[in-house]
Amino acid sequence: MATRAVQAAAEIDEWAKTVSPSTELRKWYGHEPAKFDEFRKRYLAELADDAEDVERLRTLAKDGPVTLLTATADVTLSHVAVLIELLSGE
Repeated sequence: MATRAVQAAAEIDEWAKTVSPSTELRKWYGHEPAKFDEFRKRYLAELADDAEDVERLRTLAKDGPVTLLTATADVTLSHVAVLIELLSGE
């Protein structure tokens, strides 16, 4: 199914793919808890390169609920935890 069709079927208003970790970073991390702190640092560095997209998400979050999706079993050790921290200004 094409990306736009998936987006429409899921009723997604916006899909910010650029704020996902790079394939290289995801593969390196492999959701190994011992690597999370380093993953977090590297991911934040990647997000700094996508500051415009991060700011767009921050604006959306100020205007109302934002739903972040992930397929990981442990959200606390995923990129979503880092995004929540970043978007909430913690």
